[in-house]
Amino acid sequence: MQALWMVLAAFFFASMAVGIKVASGSFGLAELVFYRGAISVIFMALVLRARGTALATSVPWMHAWRTMIGVFSLATWFYAIAHLPLATAMTLNYMSGVWVAAFVVGGAVLYSQTNGKNGGVDRGQGALMATVLAGFAGVVMLLRPTLDQNQLFAGLVGLLSGMGAALAYIQVTALGKAGEPEGRTVFYFSVGTTVAGLLGVLRDGFTPWHNVSWQAAAWLVPIGVLATLGQWSMTRAYSRGATLLVANLQYAGIVFAALYSLLLFDDQISWLGWVGMGVIIASGVAATILRTRALPRAPAEEH
Repeated sequence: MQALWMVLAAFFFASMAVGIKVASGSFGLAELVFYRGAISVIFMALVLRARGTALATSVPWMHAWRTMIGVFSLATWFYAIAHLPLATAMTLNYMSGVWVAAFVVGGAVLYSQTNGKNGGVDRGQGALMATVLAGFAGVVMLLRPTLDQNQLFAGLVGLLSGMGAALAYIQVTALGKAGEPEGRTVFYFSVGTTVAGLLGVLRDGFTPWHNVSWQAAAWLVPIGVLATLGQWSMTRAYSRGATLLVANLQYAGIVFAALYSLLLFDDQISWLGWVGMGVIIASGVAATILRTRALPRAPAEEH
């Protein structure tokens, strides 16, 4: 039952994406990043205080690197949400599982070459590479309607958000192995997000009350709260549930996003787009299974 926390996390993240898409019509990208981070900082500070978790850390540079990657992934994802159909933006972000598989295979090949081996891939690595290629084939199918609408740049940005999410996942795993509490990791990421967003809005000219309707401003608090609840639920799922099952249940977020796209935004998704989503989900699930079972000692996962 603990793994169902991931389904709840997927629902929170998809719901947050709805708020981002609505608010993006009134707020700039940097403003959305700032408000999302600031609200999360307040929320997490209260949680850490209630739990008595200290803010001092022995690995500040690991947090700094995780924050840089996370802010990049967050900003690119927000941009994709604002300029693409919600289901498309969500699916591209969930390519993170396929990106991780690509990093694993790449790391294994590099490891073989560095240690004087043949540099090839074994059967398990070959199967994993096949899932990576299938995932990118799904991206092509998913983005074909987007290309027809002259939104190539937004699609590429969305694809980069998935790559950033994969790198952030690897760094979060490393922080967990270093003994960092999940709450502290989320808190420092939120602080970094706030600072990055603030620098962006100061550069653009920070006018928090610039001709914005209260209806649009009302989305800011739910965005921050839903994002924090999503991270919290995901952390609980990974810490208490079966890792393989939890990792695959994250794709429920694509289902929620597709429903929101159809019901709230009347997004038109072609049959080729639906097939692309299915291919990406299937390749992500297969990559997770292969990465967990067939390559348990891959060099990229030992750190």
